[in-house]
Amino acid sequence: MKTIHTIWLKHPAGIYTANDLDASNGIVIKNDKIIELVGKGCEPVSTIENVIDCRDMAITPGLINTHHHFYQTLTRCVPQALNKPLFPWLKTLYQVWKNLDSEMLSAATQLASLELMLSGTSTVCDHHYVFPKGLENSIDIQIEALADLGCRANLTRGSMSLGESDGGLPPNKVIQQEDVILQDSERVVSAYHQRHEGAMTQIALAPCSPFSVSTELMKETAILADKLDVLMHTHLAETEDEDAFCIREFGMRPLDYLESCGWLNERTWLAHGIHFNADEISRLGKANIGIAHCPSSNMLLASGICPTLALQKAGCRVGLAVDGSASNDCSNMIQEARQSLLQQRLKYGAAKITAEGVLHLATKGSASVLHRPDIGEIAVGKQADLALFNLNDLRFSGTGDAIAALIQCGAHEVDKLMVAGKWIVEDGQHKYIDAQALMDQHKSFASKLQTAN
Repeated sequence: MKTIHTIWLKHPAGIYTANDLDASNGIVIKNDKIIELVGKGCEPVSTIENVIDCRDMAITPGLINTHHHFYQTLTRCVPQALNKPLFPWLKTLYQVWKNLDSEMLSAATQLASLELMLSGTSTVCDHHYVFPKGLENSIDIQIEALADLGCRANLTRGSMSLGESDGGLPPNKVIQQEDVILQDSERVVSAYHQRHEGAMTQIALAPCSPFSVSTELMKETAILADKLDVLMHTHLAETEDEDAFCIREFGMRPLDYLESCGWLNERTWLAHGIHFNADEISRLGKANIGIAHCPSSNMLLASGICPTLALQKAGCRVGLAVDGSASNDCSNMIQEARQSLLQQRLKYGAAKITAEGVLHLATKGSASVLHRPDIGEIAVGKQADLALFNLNDLRFSGTGDAIAALIQCGAHEVDKLMVAGKWIVEDGQHKYIDAQALMDQHKSFASKLQTAN
């Protein structure tokens, strides 16, 4: 059988390119790249080997997640953690998470990534920072678990070094010594971080938060990230409790503390970024900081609303994220875009927050947060990462604007997903992963974890 190298995705019902380019009549892909945009009334100039009729499809760039905790899929809606704000919620769940093992982490990594992909995500991201005994090689476990998924992955080597005995939130069982953290950080970057265009796997360094690591580790991580030329990630300004903690422990607000540790630069992206004042937002923009906006998690924990437009106006790179599945309870990126639209309209009004705006956060915005100019938009020369949503469904019947419908009518699953020019999801099913078998295994591990002493 002849191998197909050139594909025309023809006449989509709607297309969001994340730029102002015209691709009304479709996209031409060759191998792993987009080679042509077919404008309104035009035909491809390239030689076409295969045509896919997309008249019932809305097409977007593959969605890009910028913050998650895969292991938390094992603790969705745990009764004792329900209806609590962040700090009490964390202290409750740390007592569960301290019993995490390698098989659990592997299954959780696969399940969270599969869930993301089935919602249109081509690039997954995880912030893993729980390292109980037996999970010292957590990043290696995740790399192996992702091997059959076919997605791009940005994995962060998280860390916690400040346990309860030293005034931190996590139990001592899940923290590590700082020399161990730094040595392993350097090891996993050397082993897995890809720097070439079209990279499938990248690594960042990610102390969990100001209340779970020491100042020394924050500073040493910044030095190491500069030496290794990789990004840095942490939680910051998620709640008012965090502000109070930083003032009490360090005598300064979270952003001042971050700057004192050498983190206020373009290598850094922050999860949440809610509780910044006007001066801090200006400083963040001047430093070209990235922000992972997590609307569902912020609403569920009642943390607050991220000032996305103010951050963007100041010069920040802002992307979208689902956050962990214990504070969101699902890993659905297209649904998260809808949540952002609804939440941000409460802050900024209907005219300023549009379907295109939140899709920008989920695509080109997220790509900029992760320093990935090769993905996140539909343009010639970009990687062929594409999400195709079927509009032939009850929820879309009567649609006038296909792209607005994806968000406002509540798309929640992708029909086709292409990553690096390869179809990974077709007809809503992953080509290589048995979802039911994975879910059965995952449920068993979740039950074991939640009932462990």
